[in-house]
Amino acid sequence: MSKRWIQFGSAVIAMIMIANLQYAWTLFVAPLQAAHKSWGLPAIQWAFTLFIFLETWITPVEGWLIDRLGPRIFLTLGGLLVGIGWTGMGYANTLIQLYVLYGTAGVGAAFIYSGSIATALKWFPDKRGTVSGFITAGFGAGSAIFIPIIARIIAHSDYKTAFLYTGIGQALLIIVAAQVLHNPGPDFNISPAARKAISPRIRRNTEQFNSAQMLATPHFWVLYVAFILTSVGGLMITAQASPFGKSMAIPAAAIVVGLSWSRLANGAGRIFWGWFSDLVGREMAMFIPFTFQAACLLAMFAIGGRSGAWFITTMVAVFFTWGSMFALFPAIIGDYYGAKCATSNYGFLYTAKGVASIGGGGIAAQLFLKYGGWSVPFYLTAGLTLLSALLILILRFMPLPKLNRQEDSVLVTAKAG
Repeated sequence: MSKRWIQFGSAVIAMIMIANLQYAWTLFVAPLQAAHKSWGLPAIQWAFTLFIFLETWITPVEGWLIDRLGPRIFLTLGGLLVGIGWTGMGYANTLIQLYVLYGTAGVGAAFIYSGSIATALKWFPDKRGTVSGFITAGFGAGSAIFIPIIARIIAHSDYKTAFLYTGIGQALLIIVAAQVLHNPGPDFNISPAARKAISPRIRRNTEQFNSAQMLATPHFWVLYVAFILTSVGGLMITAQASPFGKSMAIPAAAIVVGLSWSRLANGAGRIFWGWFSDLVGREMAMFIPFTFQAACLLAMFAIGGRSGAWFITTMVAVFFTWGSMFALFPAIIGDYYGAKCATSNYGFLYTAKGVASIGGGGIAAQLFLKYGGWSVPFYLTAGLTLLSALLILILRFMPLPKLNRQEDSVLVTAKAG
């Protein structure tokens, strides 16, 4: 088997093992409330916001290190932090303890996410969208395997046992998968894989940008704002799906099915839209699902509460469209700014998810309490998602970013004189 496909398989396994940290969280919200009567919904959901914030905001630093030292050591450390944080959450007796432990798991997840994404951006220049889709699908869909198991453990034992078993199992598999991951060597640049042709519809830069150079381009900030705007709605459904379903009198069994199927749809969306982008270009492959996502959010609010079947159907639609962004944003960063510093470059963009988590987690819960329903959060996030689609359309007509060669010209002139 080709060396890069071994990297691919290990990265997918590692991503599957951190999926529960984000996508199974909603199952623990009600048990935590029941066990700790003084913990209100907003207070508990601020833990989710903190997890997302730490999972994203340290990625520029550790992405810079992974670009230089390789992913193995960081995924190993990430596995340990995930095991400690997620397992320990079952034994948290105060909100501070919950925040610290969930935050610890978030730091570990950041190491794993960035190291795994690096595999797609560095080893697969010819299939960057498709492979980004498959690897991030491990994160988006992996929890579908575990959600029924976790729900059963919680129902027949307690949430502490669910945290314990999944925390230990996830940590061990991450550490094993980490041992085969590494960055490609200089010989890869002249390999057949690195020289394969790409679709002429993909706009790809030939220049290599470091993070400082990337941050000086307007393209990055358009992408950053679009990432925030389109993240909020999906993060809100991720964190609030169970409370929303219960508030609409959806049966518990339908909520569990909706959670499982929507995670599969999340992964399928990442794969499909990543593949689609390799054919038609990144920008159009982003504009289309972002527009659909806005409509799906409105549909979930308007008809998702009518029955268990409508709840499942609309949530699946939301996640199929929302999942696209996690395959397409890393791919477009690699296209616009090159693969050399792609891990740290995408790390800066990925911090936008941390900003968006403020709206999807704590603020969405507070808006629900303030207005006595979910109309404001759903209408607001749908509008933000549609705005992100329009920003991507604008980006499509901007020329590719270019490095500033002014300093080089000055040096050449000085030497010539």
